[in-house]
Amino acid sequence: MRKILSLMLAVSLLLGLGTAFAQTAPTEIVFWHSMGGVNGEAIAKMVEDFNQAFDGKIKVTVEYQGTYDDAINKIKAAGMSALPCDVVQVYDIGSRFMIDSGWALPMQEMIDGEGYDISQVEPNIAAYYTIDGKLYSMPFNSSTPLLYYNKTAFKDAGLDPEVAPKNFDEIVAMAEKLMVKDADGKVTRYGFGMGNYGWFFEQWMGKMGLHYVDNNNGRGPDPATKVVFDENGGAEAVFNVWKKLIDDGVITYLGRGNNDAKAAFISGNIAITLESTAALKSLLTNVGDNFEIGTGYFPNIHPDDKGGVSIGGGSLWMLASGNDAKQKAAWEFVKYMISPDVQAFWNAQTGYFPITVATHELDAFKDNLAKYPQFGTAISQLHDTAPQYAGALLSVFPEARALVETYTERLINGELDVAATVENLAKEINSAIEIYNLTN
Repeated sequence: MRKILSLMLAVSLLLGLGTAFAQTAPTEIVFWHSMGGVNGEAIAKMVEDFNQAFDGKIKVTVEYQGTYDDAINKIKAAGMSALPCDVVQVYDIGSRFMIDSGWALPMQEMIDGEGYDISQVEPNIAAYYTIDGKLYSMPFNSSTPLLYYNKTAFKDAGLDPEVAPKNFDEIVAMAEKLMVKDADGKVTRYGFGMGNYGWFFEQWMGKMGLHYVDNNNGRGPDPATKVVFDENGGAEAVFNVWKKLIDDGVITYLGRGNNDAKAAFISGNIAITLESTAALKSLLTNVGDNFEIGTGYFPNIHPDDKGGVSIGGGSLWMLASGNDAKQKAAWEFVKYMISPDVQAFWNAQTGYFPITVATHELDAFKDNLAKYPQFGTAISQLHDTAPQYAGALLSVFPEARALVETYTERLINGELDVAATVENLAKEINSAIEIYNLTN
């Protein structure tokens, strides 16, 4: 009997030791993103490194979902009953929808639960995603618009290559000197050119210190109910600039979005353009030694404008799955993605802002800034912008941005004058807001 008891004790101890050393399966989470090309490769590397660092504890499956619109539409289609991922990258103008949906787990809950030091995130970047003191998503791929110019063309035209134009009065004056025509009088280089991009319209509202929509620019307790750019003169000022540039022959129309304008700048067919900070590295790479690129702040509409730019790009949203283990794992992943070393890598690979303040102290970041000093303009512009110009939040921003581009085009084509452009644009966006608010 004693032998049987001893044997049973030995087996029990072995089983106990086996349990103690048994490894539980890692918590698996899914990350959706919308970064293609080099940016997508950078994300893949970051996720791979995370999985190695958390081997046996957390495993992230990374899935590319196409465009930002594709990703958010897939989230909408899945709905709360079958949320398809744990962390999703959403563009800035999808923020109001994500908040209204109730599907997101606000980052503030994880921050407060852990006592996480959010001051390490750039305040002017965090401001965009903060409503009523609550950070809803974590900034990730953040950018602002910049003015880019051909320093070589400036020298040839007798302009100071170290001085970028600050407003459209200066742009027009410089563009006249930078324009080049052939023997037949045909323009071979315009002094200035920009894409018809709805994001720029939003930025100019902020640069003028004006709101885009009501209810504290959509940041109040209640969502926006209408645009106010038709009441405060903002839209009229922007469309007057477009009309002058076209009517005076300062620019040629370069289509919607920024692809044509970017190509024209790279080829030397325009000497000044507007683009995202995130385009800096690709512009430098594509231009090569053909000419030297300079950078300046995104231009004011009026010389005395006192506002600032707002953040574009995207952020990381956690979805409220109700699974505590997955949510904790997702939070660890988010923290990793904004850690200083990872953000230095992200900045060097893509040109997006490092959103963590401590990143600026790392040699990797300093080395990249020394290699691409033009990026210093983007950092200075960000720090010179007050958080009060964080930008609007609007449930129907994707539709609104498309409408801005449609009506800009109609103005340029001579179908509408400035007053009719403003009136019709406001009416259509207000209709979209009303429908959204009624159905949500």
